[in-house]
Parts: sequence; structure tokens; C-alpha cells
Amino acid sequence: MPRRSATMLASTLLLIALLLAAALIKVPYSEMSPGPTYNTLGTQSGQQVITISGRKTYPTTGNLNMTTVEVTDADYRMNLIEAVSGWLQKNVAVVPSNTLYPDNQTQQQSQQQNAEEFTASQDSAKAAALNELGIPVTTEIVVGAVVEGGPSVGKLHAGDVITAVNGTKVGSDPNQVAALITEHPPGSDVVFTVVPPGKPAGDQQQVTVATVKNPSTGKAMVGIEPGTEHSFPFTININLGDVGGPSAGLMFSLGIIDKLQPVNLTGGKFVAGTGTIDDSGNVGPIGGISMKIIAARKAGAQYFFTPAQNCAEASANTPSGLRLIKVTTLSGALQDLADIRSGNVAELPACTG
Repeated sequence: MPRRSATMLASTLLLIALLLAAALIKVPYSEMSPGPTYNTLGTQSGQQVITISGRKTYPTTGNLNMTTVEVTDADYRMNLIEAVSGWLQKNVAVVPSNTLYPDNQTQQQSQQQNAEEFTASQDSAKAAALNELGIPVTTEIVVGAVVEGGPSVGKLHAGDVITAVNGTKVGSDPNQVAALITEHPPGSDVVFTVVPPGKPAGDQQQVTVATVKNPSTGKAMVGIEPGTEHSFPFTININLGDVGGPSAGLMFSLGIIDKLQPVNLTGGKFVAGTGTIDDSGNVGPIGGISMKIIAARKAGAQYFFTPAQNCAEASANTPSGLRLIKVTTLSGALQDLADIRSGNVAELPACTG
């Protein structure tokens, strides 16, 4: 065999061997890509995304789209070829797996966490929207979880509304419950006044729990995690399946407000966005912003509400035709929508690096 042919054959065989090796080598990375977007003013699977009953609502037009990111499963092991291919694609992000699934989180654990965060974000979105409109919202302290093996098992239950601890009424801060418990030494009894889930407010019960010593602090504990729950004067339902995480809070709040007041917030424009929200309407950062702005533009968005802390990353790779708007509060986003409706877009806060 001629030397040239032998060299080419050897090179080809070496390349094949390297490709086979790369296909077999697993790397600790996961892939993120743009996910579907959902118009909070529209329908999904034939049902309105946001439905409100017990209160007058108004027709809406335009789009207030929440955005999502698709990620590879927790148990998926990417090979080296897939990782390199992902790094070379503009519409894909390859990231260390532990950024998406910390502490070796399983797929089931991740889905459970995302579902819980999604539920909590809906509750905060409703509260923020109604607070912005001046509609009274009642905040209650509840038993968020009962620690397995703790002294409260079988006595207190998740969802119990805590109205008092040892006769002292509690307000809206769950930290107050812990403070009232730690006033007593470990081994003493603490009496909780609670309303079981689904019972009327007047159906209060006295539950006595013996405290134990917290191994971390040495103070008294009863093995519960207090949380908050809102009571709304009418029914608001958010109907989206297979979506998780807390990042849709801002867009849900805007969708709720649009339905509850006569002003058409978008003026018919296509606005998308993302961001967590708390009861007071403060907007927080989220993950996967570079994929979300791609998803928004692909869906047709002209404007994108971007949490201030995500602006640097988002502005580095803004898709053509999409204007990023820096947002820090719900009230600020409402003012931005007013500027978009009026065509006064020069006043929109720029989202820059």
C-alpha cells in the first residue's frame, strides 16, 4: 500500500476511534433550550389560562406571555459530542448539571420542587395583583410542613391555620411563631390555637405539643415549618399544566390586573417577560434568561420585561427585533405598559449590560 494511502487510512481510523470515544465519554453537563411561551391573557388546551369568578372582569387583547426553558432530565448523561455540539449552537446553552440539579437531585425531586415553587408563585402573583389594585388580601400563618419524627406529628397538620401560640395572637409573619415557641425551655408544652384546613374561621382547636431541644440552636422546637397563605375575596385560578418554577410571577400578576380593570394594558401589543414576584410586587431574578428571550422573540414578542439582575446576561445576546425593558416592581411594569400603549417608548427603562 502506498505510504500516502496508508497515512490517510491511519488518520481515518484514528478519527473514527476518537469519535467513538467521544460518544462514550459522559460529561457532567445538561442542556437548556428555549421552551414554549404562554399568553396569560389567552387560552391553553381550550381553557383560559387565568379565570376569575366572583368579581367583574373586562375583555383583554394583545399578549402578556410568560416564558419557559426546556432542560434535559436529571438522569440524562450527555456525551462529549453532544456537549460540544451544544456549545456551538446559539439557541442552546450547555451548563454544569449541578446548576440545574443541585445536591444530586433526582428528576422526581426536581419536579416536586418546581411544582411547589409554581404554586407559591401563583399565590404571590395573586396577592401582588390585588394589593396593586387596592383589593384587600388576608394573610394567614399556616403549618407549611410537619417534620417527620418530630413532636408535632399527628397533632399539627400541613395547612392548619395558626391563630395563636400560648394565647398570643400571631400576625402575618411566620417568624413570630418560632419566636413564641423559643420563649419556653425545651421539654415544656406549647399550646397552639389552630383552624384545620377547610374549616370556618370560628372552628378553632387547642393543640398541645411538647417541645424538644433543637440540636442546632439548643432552643425549644416543635418540628413544624410555618408559612403564609393568602385568603382572597374572590376566586382566581391559573390553569397551566406541566409548568414549574417561580419565574412566571410577574406575568401572572399583569394578566390578573388586565382582567380586573377596564384599561387594556397592552394596547394590543405583544409583550412577554419573566421574573419572580413577592406579595409587595417586587420583581426578582430568574434562571435561563438567554433562552427565554429567544423563546419570546420566536413567539413574536416585541417587548420583554427583564428583571434588573438579569439585564447584563440578557442584553449580551438580545435577539433582533426584541426590546428589553428593565423591571424591578409590578407598579413599574404597569407604567411601562402605559408608555407602550401611548407609543412613548423612549421613556422605557433600558436593560443594558
